[in-house]
Amino acid sequence: MKKLISTAMMVSALALSTVASQAGEIAVIVKTTNSNFWQNVNKGASAAIEGQEGHTMTFNGPASESAIADQVSLVENAVNRGVAGIVLAPSDPEALVPAVKKAFEAQIPVVIIDSGLADHGKEYYQAFLSTDNCAAGQLVAEKMMSEVGTSGKVAVMSYVAGVGSEVGRVGCFVERINEKSDIEIVGPFYSQSQMATALNQTTDILAANEDLVGIFGANEPTAIGMGRAIVQAGKAGSLTALGFDGNADLQDFVRDGTLAGTAVQGSFQMGEKGVEAIMKLLNGETVPNFIDTGVVLATKDNIDHPSVQNVLY
Repeated sequence: MKKLISTAMMVSALALSTVASQAGEIAVIVKTTNSNFWQNVNKGASAAIEGQEGHTMTFNGPASESAIADQVSLVENAVNRGVAGIVLAPSDPEALVPAVKKAFEAQIPVVIIDSGLADHGKEYYQAFLSTDNCAAGQLVAEKMMSEVGTSGKVAVMSYVAGVGSEVGRVGCFVERINEKSDIEIVGPFYSQSQMATALNQTTDILAANEDLVGIFGANEPTAIGMGRAIVQAGKAGSLTALGFDGNADLQDFVRDGTLAGTAVQGSFQMGEKGVEAIMKLLNGETVPNFIDTGVVLATKDNIDHPSVQNVLY
C-alpha cells in the first residue's frame, strides 16, 4: 500500500509539474566539473538542448567528487530558483536524498545519472540513466582473468567508498573474481577520485607487492594515477592493468601497452539522454525507469574501431 501511495504521489506531482514547467532552465549537476568524463556529459547535455526553444541548460558541479555538501547546496539552490528540471549525478547515495526530495515536493522532475540514490530516495525521481555498473565490473573481471589466469594477486584501486557506481562496479568485479578464480584481491584502496592520491597509493602497493599480477583502476582519475605510477615504477607491460573511462590519458596508456584495456562508459549519452528525458517529462511523456547508457572495453586491438571511438573523449 505504501508503494502504491508513493507511486500515486509521483504521478500527481509530475502531472502538476508538466502544467507549471513546460519550459525553462534544466540544471545539470554532476559530481565535479574537474574531469573530462563530466565535461563529456556536458557536451551531451549541450547537444540535447541545442535548438530547443524555451529550454536552457546550466551545467555545474563541485570542485571535487568528495565535496558532497557543496553538491547538496547546488541542488538546493536549483530548487530554490525554480528550475524546470534537474539532471543529477549524486556523489553520495544518502546525502543527496533530502535535496532530491525537496525537488519532488516543489514538483520539479529529476533524472538521476551515473550513480543511484539510496532505496528510500527512489520515489523522488523519475528515471535513472547509467552504465550497468555491475555488468561493467564483471566485464573487467573477465578480461582480468583472461589475461592473468585464475591465481595470483590483483590490486583494486577504487575511488569513493559507498557511491552507487562504485558499489556496483568494484563490488561485482571482486565478486566475479572470487566466484571464478583463486586470485587474491589486494584492497580496495580509495583515492577519493584524486589522481595524485591514486598515484601515491599505487606506488606503495607496487612496492609492497612484488608478486602482483594485475591491477584495476576503477574510474578516470584513479586509473590515470595508477597508470602513471606503473610507468614510473618501470612496470608497464609486466603486469595486467585495466582502467575505467576513456579520456586521452587512458587512451594513450592503452595504445602504449601500460593498460591492457579500459572500460568506457557512454558519458556523452548520459548528458544527452538525461536532458532529453527531462524534456519528455515536461511535455507529459513517459520515460523508462532505467536507461542503460552502455559500456565498451577499449583495447589496443579495437581502440580505433568506430564503435569504440564513438564513446572515447
